[in-house]
Amino acid sequence: MTADELRTLQTPLKDRYREDPSAAKATIAVRGTLDLPRLACLIETGRGPVTEAGMHPLAGGDGTFACSADMLLEALVGCAGVTLCAVATAMSIPIARGAVIAEGDLDFRGTLGVSKDAPVGFTAVRLRLELKTDADDSVLEKLAKLTERYCVVAQSLSEAARPVVTVQRVSP
Repeated sequence: MTADELRTLQTPLKDRYREDPSAAKATIAVRGTLDLPRLACLIETGRGPVTEAGMHPLAGGDGTFACSADMLLEALVGCAGVTLCAVATAMSIPIARGAVIAEGDLDFRGTLGVSKDAPVGFTAVRLRLELKTDADDSVLEKLAKLTERYCVVAQSLSEAARPVVTVQRVSP
């Protein structure tokens, strides 16, 4: 896709959102069904097979299920990758090939309740963009900053969009 083709796709959306900010707002929902006997949650993606999420091996899982922490990093990689592609296209930065790598540090003592001093969740997340390109360093620095700025998942992590957990009874 060229920068002009991207602008052609996005300009009507941007114009609409400027005129009617409420048109830009959406609630995205994902449903998971509990599989209590297997200590798993079956996540309905709507785009293919159900993803079975379970415990990481360091929390007692056997490695047969997707780990939610891995899935969070996968979401970050996917979002940052798509964002990078769009920003590079809009800026006409030639990239021959590339990869996005996310790493996160966890202390499983926290999630297992072994130590109240150990945090539950990632204590650090690193995102590395590996690009084969002739673009100069200042352009790549701007590309990295814009990728971080416009990546929904990165911003959600950095701005701590704290989930609110509620319980709702359902009829049998």
